[in-house]
Amino acid sequence: MENTAAKNPMEEIMKKMAAFRAECGDEINLAIPLYEDPTRYPIDELVALFHIQQRLMAAETSEERAAIKAEFAAARKKIKLLPNAPDRIPLWEEGNMPTQTEYTENPGYRYDHEPDFKPYLLEMLVPEDVKPVGAVVTIAGGTHGAGTMNECYQIGLEFNALGYQCFILQCRPNGGPWNAYETGADAARALRIIRANCEKYRIAPDTVALAGFSNGGITIDFCIEYFSGNKKVADYFPDYKPDALDELNGGPDAYLCVYGPRHKGTPYNYDGVVYPPTFFAVGRLDTAMDNLRELYPSLLAQGVPMEVHTFAAHPHGYAGWKIIDGKGNPNFDLWVTHADAFLRDLFVKK
Repeated sequence: MENTAAKNPMEEIMKKMAAFRAECGDEINLAIPLYEDPTRYPIDELVALFHIQQRLMAAETSEERAAIKAEFAAARKKIKLLPNAPDRIPLWEEGNMPTQTEYTENPGYRYDHEPDFKPYLLEMLVPEDVKPVGAVVTIAGGTHGAGTMNECYQIGLEFNALGYQCFILQCRPNGGPWNAYETGADAARALRIIRANCEKYRIAPDTVALAGFSNGGITIDFCIEYFSGNKKVADYFPDYKPDALDELNGGPDAYLCVYGPRHKGTPYNYDGVVYPPTFFAVGRLDTAMDNLRELYPSLLAQGVPMEVHTFAAHPHGYAGWKIIDGKGNPNFDLWVTHADAFLRDLFVKK
């Protein structure tokens, strides 16, 4: 009789995911650039495509997957750029992107991004007749992809409605396959680009928040550790050629950490770090609660101003899920208005 108790559930999940990637990763990876540009494509068509992807991932047999994969491919090919689609804002000058990870091949479609991926920003701006409170830059969880629609686009719409200039950051995601320095450098560069254009965006340069979801929150933690205060990109990338943007502040003025606290047991060097006021939102069914329990006293010892909200009966993820299922979670979704109050207390001059 098979000893199923001896199996590692995570190993089984990883094997299943690897098999799915090998069978369907070619088609899924073609959709990633669409999902990650929700301001440039019809959002209703992107959401419909994701619903097909959910069915594809739930399919039990190769025959069923093949049929749904064909449906997915047909739907993907029909999605076209919007008329007058806004441009991506590249983070780095050609040939001068700070790099440590040697990434040249993607066998088995292990990663969502191909080796030629280049990080960028997308704007989500309020009307000219609205006086902005400040700016919120969103970073999706995981390796971004479809999560951009709910964790960045939907959340951006909600902060737009509250008076914030918003941005979607498509950085090199931590572990996908890039490292802490690369993902943190991208986040710092995004902040510097926004601050260099603060007159265009009609904001003060000290009112720029980073909002990170799950792995997006880890990116922000790295950005703060390695690029806040007087820390420079060239400190970690000796071949990088600094430019005028590198003279600007590379750390956020506030950190909105949504189910993305630093992993429990992770060492962190606070020397020279300027850790900003931090807002936490996490569901009480989320394993990230363990991370938060360790991180909170660590930041408290550093004198970091914090606000913490935990939400009953909510698991990991699902911020902005209303754009996916039309409902969201009326309890957990309150974090946005709580975060608005937190940011206004920091950004609005009394």
